[in-house]
Amino acid sequence: MTAIQLNAEILRNMSIIAEDETLLKRAAKYLRKLVSEKEDSTLFTKEEFFARIDKAKKQSGKQFSSVEELDQYIRNL
Repeated sequence: MTAIQLNAEILRNMSIIAEDETLLKRAAKYLRKLVSEKEDSTLFTKEEFFARIDKAKKQSGKQFSSVEELDQYIRNL
């Protein structure tokens, strides 16, 4: 599913709950939680980034054929 499709689905669902304040509050609370998790999980220094790459190489001994493959592997650590 593309980002545009996901956005459309989210907006459709939001229109359904837009009239219910309780549901909107729950949705807002959950979205804040998701944002804070993303911020926490994606912020690291250049040194941390390269340390994670080195760790991945040592653990797997694997060679990566693309940046995307390497990125996916690192995110799953």
